[in-house]
Amino acid sequence: MTAMLCGQAEIELYIESLANASSRSNPRISPNCNQNSWALGCQPGWACMVSGTEPSDGPSAELVPQRAESCRPCCPGFFCPRGLTCMMPCPLGAYCPLGTLNDTTGLCDPYFYQITPGKSTACGAADSWADIVTTNDIFCPPGHYCPSTTQKYNCSSGHYCRKGSTDEKKCFWKNTCKDNAIKENLTFYGIILIAILGFVLLLVYNCSGLFISFQVKMSSRSRKKAAKRADKSAAARERWKLAKELILRHEVPTEGFGHAYNQADTDRAMKTNNDKLTFSGVVSLATEIRPRRPTLEVAFRGLTLSIGKKKLLQCVTGKLSPGRVTAIMGPSGAGKTTFLNAVLGKTSGYKKDGVVLINGLPGLMQSYKKIIGFVPQDDIVHGNLTVEENLWFSSCCRLSKGMSRSHKVRILERVIESLGLKEIRNSLVGTVEKRGISGGQRKRVNVGIEMVMEPSLLILDEPTTGLDSASSQLLLRALRHEALEGVNVCAVVHQPSYTLFNMFDDFVLLARGGLIAYHGPIYEVETYFAGLGIKVPDRENPPDYFIDILEGIVKTKMRGNVTPKHLPLLWMLHNGYEVPDDLQKDLENIDTIRELYTVRSISSEQSSEEQSENTDSVHRNLSQSNELLERKTPGVFAQYGYYLGRVAKQRLREATQQAVDYLILCIAGICIGTIARVRDDSFGVASYGYTIMAVCNEKGVIIVIDLMEIL
Repeated sequence: MTAMLCGQAEIELYIESLANASSRSNPRISPNCNQNSWALGCQPGWACMVSGTEPSDGPSAELVPQRAESCRPCCPGFFCPRGLTCMMPCPLGAYCPLGTLNDTTGLCDPYFYQITPGKSTACGAADSWADIVTTNDIFCPPGHYCPSTTQKYNCSSGHYCRKGSTDEKKCFWKNTCKDNAIKENLTFYGIILIAILGFVLLLVYNCSGLFISFQVKMSSRSRKKAAKRADKSAAARERWKLAKELILRHEVPTEGFGHAYNQADTDRAMKTNNDKLTFSGVVSLATEIRPRRPTLEVAFRGLTLSIGKKKLLQCVTGKLSPGRVTAIMGPSGAGKTTFLNAVLGKTSGYKKDGVVLINGLPGLMQSYKKIIGFVPQDDIVHGNLTVEENLWFSSCCRLSKGMSRSHKVRILERVIESLGLKEIRNSLVGTVEKRGISGGQRKRVNVGIEMVMEPSLLILDEPTTGLDSASSQLLLRALRHEALEGVNVCAVVHQPSYTLFNMFDDFVLLARGGLIAYHGPIYEVETYFAGLGIKVPDRENPPDYFIDILEGIVKTKMRGNVTPKHLPLLWMLHNGYEVPDDLQKDLENIDTIRELYTVRSISSEQSSEEQSENTDSVHRNLSQSNELLERKTPGVFAQYGYYLGRVAKQRLREATQQAVDYLILCIAGICIGTIARVRDDSFGVASYGYTIMAVCNEKGVIIVIDLMEIL
């Protein structure tokens, strides 16, 4: 029988016929079948053995063996295509018995080929194999299973058999499948599933408010527990302080009435203070002796950023000190946002020159990203969450994973109290469709999202834009409170009021071209510009007046022949910085250089004293900042859990919209399932499960055919 199996060249001829859609019904014939020679093996369902003579002439004579002897019907379990004179095994899932001649139609059942009249031929096995649409008759019929290509059995009760099955599939419930079942009847279960989903949606719609209220009540209870723990720890610290003071006294008191009266007075005063202590007072007291967070000082020397030939920042030298609030101002296009990007280390795509020092040493800002907070100009809050929920989500994801829940609660309470959000803590932030808190309150929530992660460097992009004077002062007061904790705060502001301007510690004034016109303490800015002949008129806001001078809107007479465009150059000379080449030509036109050098020498002495005072602080906090780099935030799975909780809470607050969406999906699924007529030969790609066949040729080499790759 192995001499009747197809070789590699014959299989290739058949595969080429399958690849050509027009020749699937009439496969390409081999050189053994032509007008001069048409053996019995050329008939469909027949095959011949390989002869011992030389191959016949033809285009593939070197590969296709000559077959003209011992022709016989195709064996059961194999198929013999017309014009090929060889046979190939049917794949699993097919049913290829010997055909039976139908006297009425003249066809070989169960196949559809006809024997040639007048010749001594009989029906063989199958004559073709392709996809399920083209050769539907070759596969095991539905309601039956075929463990081999020559066996066919009826599907028993409690099981179902799809077309091309090699074994029975057990039904989920026995009563849903009768004898010869094609598929499991799941209509009843589908109705039950739809009813359950509808009940769940109705339950979520009606109980979402109760669930959220319960969650808020549990959060409030957690805050109260944290308050009690903070109260106890604060009282214990107070008692320890009093005991320490008594021990360290040089003069030991007598054990008389005086000591008793003093002790009674101390206890009475302590009890009175504890009785009057509010929760916010407890939180502030609990954090009074908490160690300051590690500081982060950012210094830059000759920092220049450019794109192509355009310079966005030029020779920027200075530093942002911890524990101070710095205001960055300047006209539009002066490079304020670029300056923030440089501070944050976002310099990809720029050509960078100069040095950036972190705590006095070169480093990358990306290494400190876990302790750097950035508040963008746009809102980053979730409108369908409350103020407290927004802050709590940020603290859970960005604080150390080893921090206790009570400690996180105390941090949250401190931020809420500092930003004045206590009265609206349980209010929804709101969206465009649903009104929530005011714009000023949203700004403060934006800042609070970054404050709860306890950053060492806090960058804010226009935090006071759109706020009234009172809201701006409240926000800046909170930032100053953060600075007292050792935080390095830097903010871009536009047109601050005089009161707000004086609440900053340092002032950076940028001119067009990314040049610094002033960088120093707030209280020295008017003195510095007055030395150049620029005096702020009465009832004028100093920062607005200085920006108008830089823009040339206000004309004023300066010392010598100095013009507004020379102000960055004068600042460089004032501090002894290196002057870039493109500003060297302006040095010849300034007559006040000698005087400026005199002023610079005085300022340099002052700055050297300040630098000597701050050097020890920087080195002292350097080791602490290295420890802070090891902050272990929650892992991916923990953060994923926080995200799931947040999304679930957001969806519960949109119960009506969610119910409508799922109702539409259910109705659409029911309609599509009712209309669609899914069969084995039309579901997905045709013949998706009936595409693999293995053929062993006369040399014992197994050839695997994947019909899906061919089609």
